Amino acid sequence: MFHETILIQTGLADRPRKSRWPARLDLLQGATGLFLALFMWLHMFFVASILLGETAMWTIAKFFEGYFIFGKAYPWLVSCVVGFVALMLVVHALLAVRKFPISFQQWRTVRAHAKAMRHGDSTMWLWQVYTGFLMFFLASAHLYQMFFWPQDINPYLSAARFWSDGLWPFYLVLLLSVELHAGIGLYRLAVKWGWPNASRQTLQKVKWTLTGFFLVLGLVTLAAYMKIGYELRDQGRVEYTPEWVVKKQEGAHRNQGDGQ
Repeated sequence: MFHETILIQTGLADRPRKSRWPARLDLLQGATGLFLALFMWLHMFFVASILLGETAMWTIAKFFEGYFIFGKAYPWLVSCVVGFVALMLVVHALLAVRKFPISFQQWRTVRAHAKAMRHGDSTMWLWQVYTGFLMFFLASAHLYQMFFWPQDINPYLSAARFWSDGLWPFYLVLLLSVELHAGIGLYRLAVKWGWPNASRQTLQKVKWTLTGFFLVLGLVTLAAYMKIGYELRDQGRVEYTPEWVVKKQEGAHRNQGDGQ
């Protein structure tokens, strides 16, 4: 009777059937979040290729520019990928915002409930809100840079952004926000959909193990770029090119000269 009274008072009883849109939007939010989280982890491995040397990082960057397929680099291919990721980020953010507290009073109520219950999942959700808010600005700025200047994805030029341009605090905060947000998001998806068939305690251990791994990998990678940037601090903006590419270009120039 209590539930029937609520339906009548709110006018929901007059509806022919319940709307399916909240469930559809929730599914879309989870799908975009899953895509972004997995992409961020793959992106971390790509960026961490600098740990294998400048040539390894250059090779991966040029691969995405189509260098090894077309014989020439097309940075706009990277811009296309970045544009799609940015679109997914905007869609995910818009869908997530509808669950955020929309007033200071609601925010105080949520924090008070989380503090009183001492419920781990509720606390993690709050951290997901904090990091999501930061990422909407930080990730957007990073994607903006990558979209308009994809040709600057280079071992030396990237290192210069970290050290000479003084952007290492920006990337440090972005790293912490991304890894915490992605790890918590994947954990909550696994709990919500019941896959894999494991207890919350097990899923939490897996979540914190993965988060710790990617945080350590990210911090080591950040240190590697800062080291390269520090060593090149007096050389200005120089672009790294592997020795074999330099020899190939020199050979092509000689052939053109002989042909003339």
